[in-house]
Amino acid sequence: MLDETSLKILKILQEKARIPNVEVARQVEMAPSAVLERIRKLERQGFIDGYEVRLNPERFDRRQIAFIEVQTRSVGDHPPTGQQLAAIPEVQEVHYVAGHDGYLVKLRVADTAELAAIIREKIAIINEVVSTRTTTVLQTYKETARIPIRG
Repeated sequence: MLDETSLKILKILQEKARIPNVEVARQVEMAPSAVLERIRKLERQGFIDGYEVRLNPERFDRRQIAFIEVQTRSVGDHPPTGQQLAAIPEVQEVHYVAGHDGYLVKLRVADTAELAAIIREKIAIINEVVSTRTTTVLQTYKETARIPIRG
């Protein structure tokens, strides 16, 4: 179980992963060396999966978000299909979901023409795929990978 200090450190890092260790130490009122050791321990224990830079999608002409429900032939999870979907560079998330015997895929593209091409040329050709149903995003109000940390 995590103590209050470790939870506070995780909240700080989740807000700004590039924050200097000295600043984290100041905020939790600990020595920088002790904070660094806690962070390394949190990494070893699997509480921290890694660090990632969030790029501005508009600067890379990736304004269009779409969610695609992918229905498959097989009932149940078929890992090779999930892996094939995950290997498509424009795909940001792949989830095996209940209800439609398939996957929910989130991807980012430049426009609907690119979206159509990816569905036709990269998703529909996967052997297990029977059909797709696409929802395009008109406006995003919140998008984050952060998880709520209580405590």
